[in-house]
Amino acid sequence: MGALLLKEVNSFLHSLIGYIVIGVFLLFVGLFMWVLPTDANVLENGYADLSTLFTVAPWVFLFLIPAITMRSFADEKASGTIELLHTRPLSDLQIILAKYLAGVLLVVFALMPTLIYWFSVHRLGNPVGNIDTGSMWGSYIGLMLLGAGFTAIGVFCSAVTDNQIISFILAVFLCWALWMGLDSIASFQFLGSWDSILLNLSINTHYSSLSRGVVDTRDVLFFLSLIALFIAMTRTVLESRKW
Repeated sequence: MGALLLKEVNSFLHSLIGYIVIGVFLLFVGLFMWVLPTDANVLENGYADLSTLFTVAPWVFLFLIPAITMRSFADEKASGTIELLHTRPLSDLQIILAKYLAGVLLVVFALMPTLIYWFSVHRLGNPVGNIDTGSMWGSYIGLMLLGAGFTAIGVFCSAVTDNQIISFILAVFLCWALWMGLDSIASFQFLGSWDSILLNLSINTHYSSLSRGVVDTRDVLFFLSLIALFIAMTRTVLESRKW
């Protein structure tokens, strides 16, 4: 599995895809944090925090992560190499995990340069260092779990089709539906007790809790369960070829 994981990571890093993803992510977040004259601009609002990063990043992830994962299995199916992949001494789960972890690593690579933003805000504080570092790390955990959840959804969507564009569109829709869609439905308040159930199943509810810097085990378990669910669904899709 390690060899396949390295192959997937290298395929990202030896092509423009990985660098474009990281560059676009940093560009969008940087524009909102430092350039655009909005309330999210750190220099304009006068507060030494990274709330803009944790607000803007999920919206960028909504499109970039499906772009990363859309080729995971769809490209293998379209090129006919999926059968060759299955001849390797690897189980379906190992193949899925290798492709999934490669996507997660790319998300980590994209997040690492944002530590420069933390250093900048840290230096701009009055006095220097006037930033809640503990809360920031809690928020980073939430953002990382959100990215990992989106990656699991993207890999599943790539497994159900051999068309990368369809995989991308389906992944964007599913990520949005589970992130903001359930919240939107619950906001109408016409489902009674089901409204609270939808809110508890919403990614946004748990991400918002973590982005405040409070690492609640219930929120962490929610994301781990979401990841496990979509990995299991991906495995079911791959195994269906044997039926």
